[in-house]
Amino acid sequence: MRRLIEIATERRVTIVMLMVAIVLFGVVSLSRLKLNLLPDLSYPTLTIRTELTGAAPVEVENLLTKPIEEAVGVIRNVRLVRSVSRSGQSDVTLEFIWGTDMDIAGVDVREKLDILTLPLEASRPLLLRFDPSSEPIMRLGLLYKEDAIGLADSTEARLKSLRRLAEDRIKTDLEAEEGTAAVKVSGGLEDEIEIRVDQQKLSQLGISIDQVAARIRAENVNLSGGRLEEGNQRFLVRTLNEFQSIDEMRDSIVAYVAERPVYLRDVATVERGYKEREAITRVRGRESVELAVYKEGDANTVQIAKRITARLATVKESLPEEIEVVTIYDLSLIHI
Repeated sequence: MRRLIEIATERRVTIVMLMVAIVLFGVVSLSRLKLNLLPDLSYPTLTIRTELTGAAPVEVENLLTKPIEEAVGVIRNVRLVRSVSRSGQSDVTLEFIWGTDMDIAGVDVREKLDILTLPLEASRPLLLRFDPSSEPIMRLGLLYKEDAIGLADSTEARLKSLRRLAEDRIKTDLEAEEGTAAVKVSGGLEDEIEIRVDQQKLSQLGISIDQVAARIRAENVNLSGGRLEEGNQRFLVRTLNEFQSIDEMRDSIVAYVAERPVYLRDVATVERGYKEREAITRVRGRESVELAVYKEGDANTVQIAKRITARLATVKESLPEEIEVVTIYDLSLIHI
């Protein structure tokens, strides 16, 4: 101890330089420290999801759930097997012992499923794993202001415009931020072209609904046409045959009757509609569109949240006056 004191007294400049270096090293390390709410965990669970469209829960249980349970229940390190059979879908959840290598467990499960015989109509079983780091770090709500609810536009028109605004502008802007992996949009009304076929007209012309559907699929496709070589240059040839407008769809030929063409407009009504809604998102009691922001695996949660917040301030300036963006959930501001 006395020797250390003598060295510190005799070589004061050296000791000061050493302390400055330690402090500088600590400051640099602190600035590069990553902040996440949850550590990098691998939960020992696997969910096997299989779909059988149109099947009742009893059929799903007998045709899918029970055979899958019997096949995967013998895998080593499996602690518990749970299952849920619902209309058209089977979920079988496997819980493994903590410390199990889930990559190897996934391979074992896949091998058992590959030799399992399921109905031909059933989809290929999917393996789903729970990863806490895959949860969004921010959730944003896009909605009309309360004093703009009485606008002349219908609720359907407002929800469509919110969805288009979220997908075409806000989603693109936020995904451009460094460290942002993806921005997923949900809620509102998603555009879809609806074709309402007149069954009576089809019967009169002797055309089946399958013919109409097959013709529309064949008309709305882009195909490769091979390649064209000219001297030292090589060109790729493509056949572009996608519909560019609703009028083009209406004018497409679906069949020939007595050597006369039958157009889609003759047997169906084609108009712009929206997809069937699976969920409704409300913020402050008003229907809205939600944007979920996901970060890259090794990115800093706090820094990305700050960048997104700063970008939102710019985005809000370009939005119509009657629309607002609300931060519903921010993982960087959660206090534990």
